[in-house]
Amino acid sequence: MATTPDALLVEYAHLLPTEADVAFYRTHGYWISPPILPSDVLDAAERGMARFYAGDTDRLLPDGSARVGWVPEHGEVLRKNDYSSLVVDELAALVRYPLLAACAARLSGTDTIRLWHDQLLYKPAEDTVPDAGRGKANVGWHTDRQYWRTCSSTDMLTAWVPFHDVGEREGAVSFVDGSHLWTEDVVLDFFNPDLSTLDAVRADHDVQVVVAEIPRGAVSFHHCRLLHGSGPNRSDAPRRSMAIHFQPGDNHYVEYRHPDGTLAWHPNDRLVRRTSDGVPDYADPVVCPRLWPPAI
Repeated sequence: MATTPDALLVEYAHLLPTEADVAFYRTHGYWISPPILPSDVLDAAERGMARFYAGDTDRLLPDGSARVGWVPEHGEVLRKNDYSSLVVDELAALVRYPLLAACAARLSGTDTIRLWHDQLLYKPAEDTVPDAGRGKANVGWHTDRQYWRTCSSTDMLTAWVPFHDVGEREGAVSFVDGSHLWTEDVVLDFFNPDLSTLDAVRADHDVQVVVAEIPRGAVSFHHCRLLHGSGPNRSDAPRRSMAIHFQPGDNHYVEYRHPDGTLAWHPNDRLVRRTSDGVPDYADPVVCPRLWPPAI
């Protein structure tokens, strides 16, 4: 096993994005890797997901909680739990797998990548969802950037890691090709079950939707301004995955006010330490650890 970042780059050279891949990402806003994650890492992540849902965690979050997001009382809907890698070792191992952050660094053109936060995702099979909750198992079109207004960087990106083969039938993530280059801020409702909301932008843009087909071990990366969403899981098993949100090393807190005058806020702000200026520190090594170059 390589023991330094330079040695890791040599070891991973055949798996990292090529210059053509980087050019594709910057034009289209997404890139789907070849299989780059070993089965044992994904197998362990599956075990970690099961442990997390069973309430078996290795530590608590800085605020003393063990879970953010879905709880069993919410029923059979889309399960979304933030910060799971901070409390379960197997999920931390997935997030910290060096090749993921190395790919993110190359795609975004930065030397340093830190974790922004993660989301453990479980989309139940549509047939198991009660009628009243059907729409809550979809993810409507949205951009991640709209939720990250307190970030100075507009080039953050996400790795979506399915734990098994995922395609349209399983409710895979779908992208609006090239929408990260649209100059206006597109703000659409998160968890809007009506995926036809893209009709609102068709008059001004050539809307081309790409549904990601991702075999186990492969990973999709997308830009924070790229419109994306996902439909129902029509397979006979739950769709299990993790979204890992990355920030470049120079990202920091900025004050942003919404049109109504209210200050923007992100859940990270209550977990991270404060800088000497009294603002949230997005370089907090506990909540937002450096992932690339990895600490060897």
